[in-house]
This record gives sequence, C-alpha cells and structure tokens, in this order.
Amino acid sequence: MAGTSPQNAVATVASPSRMANAIRALAMDAVQKAESGHPGMPLGMADIAVALWKHHLRHNPVNPLWIDRDRFILSNGHGSMLQYALLHLTGYDLPMKELERFRQLHSKTPGHPELGITPGIETTTGPLGQGFANAIGMALAEQLLAKEFNKPDHKVVDHRTFVFMGDGCMMEGISHEAASLAGTWKLGKLVAFYDHNGISIDGEVKGWFTDDTAARFRAYGWNVIGGQEGIDGHDIEAVNAAINQALSQSPGEEKPTLVVCRTIIGRGSPNRAGTAKAHGEALGAEEIALTRKELGWTEAPFTIPRDVYAAWDAKPAGAAREKAWDEKFSAYRKAFPTEAAELLRRIKGDRPPTWPATVDKLLVACAEKKETVGTRKASAAAIAAYVAELPELFGGSADLTPSNNTDWKGMTTVKLAADGGRYIHYGVREFGMAAIMNGIALHGGFLPFGGTFLTFSDYMRNAIRMAGIMKLQTVFVFTHDSIGVGEDGPTHQPVEHASSLRLIPHVDVWRPADTTETAVAWAAAINRNHEDKRGPVALLLSRQNLAYQEKTAQQTKAIARGAYVLVDPKKPQVVLIGTGSEVGLAVDAAKVLAAQGIAARVVSMPSTTVFDRQAVDYKTSVLPAGIPRVAIEAGVTDFWWKYVRAEGAVIGIDSFGESAPAKDVFNFFHLTVDNVVAVAKKLVEAKKP
Repeated sequence: MAGTSPQNAVATVASPSRMANAIRALAMDAVQKAESGHPGMPLGMADIAVALWKHHLRHNPVNPLWIDRDRFILSNGHGSMLQYALLHLTGYDLPMKELERFRQLHSKTPGHPELGITPGIETTTGPLGQGFANAIGMALAEQLLAKEFNKPDHKVVDHRTFVFMGDGCMMEGISHEAASLAGTWKLGKLVAFYDHNGISIDGEVKGWFTDDTAARFRAYGWNVIGGQEGIDGHDIEAVNAAINQALSQSPGEEKPTLVVCRTIIGRGSPNRAGTAKAHGEALGAEEIALTRKELGWTEAPFTIPRDVYAAWDAKPAGAAREKAWDEKFSAYRKAFPTEAAELLRRIKGDRPPTWPATVDKLLVACAEKKETVGTRKASAAAIAAYVAELPELFGGSADLTPSNNTDWKGMTTVKLAADGGRYIHYGVREFGMAAIMNGIALHGGFLPFGGTFLTFSDYMRNAIRMAGIMKLQTVFVFTHDSIGVGEDGPTHQPVEHASSLRLIPHVDVWRPADTTETAVAWAAAINRNHEDKRGPVALLLSRQNLAYQEKTAQQTKAIARGAYVLVDPKKPQVVLIGTGSEVGLAVDAAKVLAAQGIAARVVSMPSTTVFDRQAVDYKTSVLPAGIPRVAIEAGVTDFWWKYVRAEGAVIGIDSFGESAPAKDVFNFFHLTVDNVVAVAKKLVEAKKP
C-alpha cells in the first residue's frame, strides 16, 4: 500500500539491506516521476545512511528543533532524495505525497534541501562544499556553547555533527579552507562521510581529480578512517564500526573524523551503476524495473511495506532521548537558573531587555563626541559597546583584524574549540569564513560577524547569497569600501561591490556616513532577529576619516529607516543623495549651492535596501516628486538611476580605480564639491521655464 502507516504493528522488522533498498526505491521512483533529479548518489549512499541514521543519529522526528539533537547535513545536496527518504521513513512530517511531488512547485521536496521548507533540514545545500563548511560552523558552535554552559555533572549541550559529502565537495576550494580550520580547532564531535564513488557529471574523476584526499585530511589534522581507498561503503557493519571508532577517541586527543567510503554510484542499477549516466538523470522505466529485480524489491512505486517502516521508525527512541534531556535540563535549571535562562534566550535569538538602552547610550556618546573618524573605527566602537551587552556576538576576521577593526579589548580568541572563545582568526580564507559563519548562525546561540575588505566579498559571494536564501542572521563587515583605499589601486578599490551586494535578496546593505549612522547600522543588524525580518547584513565601512554630521534626535531616529533628510532648506530646488563618504561631499556641495542662491536638500541613504521597504508616504517625504535629484556614490552608477530617474543625474565611477593617494583618486574621478555643484546647477537650470 502506498504510504503505509508506520504505526501499524508488525511481527517482523526489515533487515538493514532491505532498509537501504527502501531508500533506493523511493529515490529512483521520485526522480522518475519528476523526470528530473539525481538518483545515483542516494542509490550509492543508502547503506551509509542506514548505519548512521539507524544506529547513531540522535534526533526526534516529532520535534525537529530539539536543542540537543545531532545535526545532519547533506553537503552533496543534489542527492536530496536520500535525505527526503530518510526523513519520511523515520517519521518526520513529510508524507509520501510530498515525495511523489519531488521537485514540483511548492512541494516540501525541492530539488536541493532547503531550510524552512522541509522539517529536519538543517541547512540549504546545493553549491558543493558549503554544506561541509556549514557543518564545521555547527560543530564549532556546539563545542563553544558546551564550554560556556555545561557544568560538572550537567552536560546540557552534548551533540554531534554528521555530514555527507562527495567528490564535488572535495574538489571545491572551500573544502580546503574549512577542513584546515576544523583540524586546527580539533572539532572532535564532527564526522564527515566522503562518498568516494569516483564519478561526476563529466565521467570518471580520475582524469581531473587525483588528490590523495586521505593524506590531505590527515595533514589538516583530521582522523581519517579507510585511507585513500576507503572502507566498503556498502558494508553497513563496516560503516557502523567506523562510526564507533570516530566516536570513541581518547579524551584530549579528539580530532574531526573523515570516513572515506568507497561506493558505487547508482548501486543496484544493472546498466547505470558506476557510470555518469546514473548521476543526474532519471533511470527510466525499463532500468528501474531491472533495478527492482536486482535489489529484490517487489513493491509498487512509492510503496513501503510495514516491516520497513517499523525498522526505520525513530519516533519512540527520539521521544525518549528528548525526554531524558528535558529531565537533565530541569536539573540544570534548578541548579543554575541564570545560565539556563541565558542559554534558552540565546537559542531562541531574543535580545536582553536592557539591549535598547545600550543602543541609546552609544548614540548619545556619538552625538557628544562628534568624532571625525573612519567608519571602520566607528564600527569598532559599536562592537565594543555591544559585545559587552550581548554575549552571543561572536566575531572574527579573514587575516585583517587590525585593518577591519573587528576586535575589542579583552576578547578571547578561539584556538582549540574545547577551550572556548569569542573571536576567530580565520586566516586568508574569506569564503570559508562566510560559510562557517552561516553554520554558526544555523546552529543557534550565536550572532556571528566576520570582516574583510569589501573587494574580497567576491571570494565569499555565494556564501552571502546562501545566507540571503536562508535569511540567516550573519553580519559581514566590509571595510576599505571605495577608491578611498588609495594607493593599493584598482585591485583593492571596490566600485561595483556595493551595488552588487544590494541586488542579493534579503541582504540588507548599510554604508554609513559617520559614527552615529554606524552605531544605528550595527543595531539594525542585531535587531534582525525575528522571523518576519531576519536576514544577513553587510556593513560597508570607510578607511578614510569622515566628518561627523550634526543631527536632531528625530533625524537620528530616522536613520533606521534607511534614508532620511539630513539638510532641509525651505523650498529645495535640488536633492543631493549620498551614502557613506559621499554624504559629506553632498553636505559641502549644498553649502556652496546655498551661497549661490540654490537650495539643496541633502538625503543620507545609508541603506537602500531598508529604505526600499518603507511605506510610499515616507519615501515620498524624503524624495519628493518634481524636484531634480543627484545621486553621489564612489561606485558604479547604474544602480542609482531608479532613485534619480531620467530627469536626474548620477555622479560615480563606471571604470576601475587608480593607484594614488585617496584625495588624488577622488579628484581624478570628479568626486568633488565643484563637480557636484556644477551638475546640480545644470539640473536646476534645466528645470526653469
């Protein structure tokens, strides 16, 4: 019977091989019905999945968000039907009808696993290697929380992270970045399973992938089981033994473990097994019939017999595990009520009640000091103020800490995960940093931020995009945000980066103009902690000093809306829109225009993405119709035309930078008061009847 309920009692329980074949059957049936998908990996990794999910994975299908559950990540996410089959069979709220709707519009079984769509999915995977890096971030977060909250005889944070990965994950450069850090941190509760089947879409990988992967991981400081040839990934007992070995390392000697599993892609398919044809296309009705015969699977499509459901059902064990943990946590809460409340607050993502007062205090200090500093230094002041209030803030930088100013006095650095810390020196690993930050955010309990130069956001763009897709609360701190970098030249002077980041959905981009705007931008990033507005934030900060801009209390409050009127003469004839370092330029130009009898409104727009979400009435009040506008930003101009429209003008840079002192570069590209004044006057003149 299709979708037979696992609740029906049966006298016998299916064998492990029959459990694996159920995964294979569901995978090939779903891909065939969708006429799209990747059946080869699920057929090849089914036995590994039985060993892990049946004997070791601690989870509760009834409560996928149980705090102390083990994390399972499918980094080779193209094989998503493996995970969907596992979730269905073990008892998650993923009915058979959803498997039958694999890859269809609005189903709970999209082509690649997606966070928030399917219960039990811990991260969105697909771009190869990033799930592996996410898993490393999760494993790190677990050990840091354990160090911070566990007490003698009270281990309330004690779970493991398991990740499946394939040849493609291993080839992607991010696996090198992330694996190196995992070995350095000695993440002993992380176990990765390498599906070493030697096949990718183009065929046998031996023509382009001849690494000794086992030796590489040993060099990173990993415990490697199976060597380069690997254990037999179709021998469930051998995989089970490898997991036991990985989980029984001597205290103090723990390392992350890589289990190399030699498998056959498309296992069971007589004519496709071991070939690229099994990787990414449906087997076809005839081949599926032959595969069923080869596997001894006689059930109709999408039909799971009762003995298989009974063998897979993880709900009783999961409920028992969670109940035992609840009792453990109750004892912990009784003995350590403050710590228990703090752990729950942080996992939930709430902010302490004193948080708004902390922001207000910093804003008052900014207004009193009126400092002329680079916004990277203003960011350092915000970090120092906010980390004291929010222990969940967790920082880092990709080898540029002194330049990014992402550190603070008294911070503790992560060296070994078991020893704790609040700051990571990621080394020159921007992509790995971003994906690991995403994993930390996914785990819960921390709000991670990490810094690098804005031009290097190119290295990490896909991880930023993944943060946007998942609406993760990660904060990307980008300094040296324009041609103001100066002498380093065009390789280090971003011109297209601000605009391109603004195009990524769900990512809020802030380019503040002074200390107050920077403090508000940081607060906005920290306040994106609820489902209706959660998402990543990119802070774009200057190297060069920027003058403090005087503001009223009302103007300061309006910063959080993404744009506000900074200079507002009566009956303005032109509107000057600026961001970051160009706000000061607009203000100076407005003064010159005023002396020449032209009233110029200055709008500071630190976040176009936030401003675009405001009500039409507010946007119209900031940018009134009928008044010509000039947008000014030291970057590409195309983005700004939606604000100034055809009757306006944009002053920016549509080429790459130059190597020279910053002042000379700004002059060369006509980002000057004289040019802003000339352009504004031309628009005003054109408006006259």
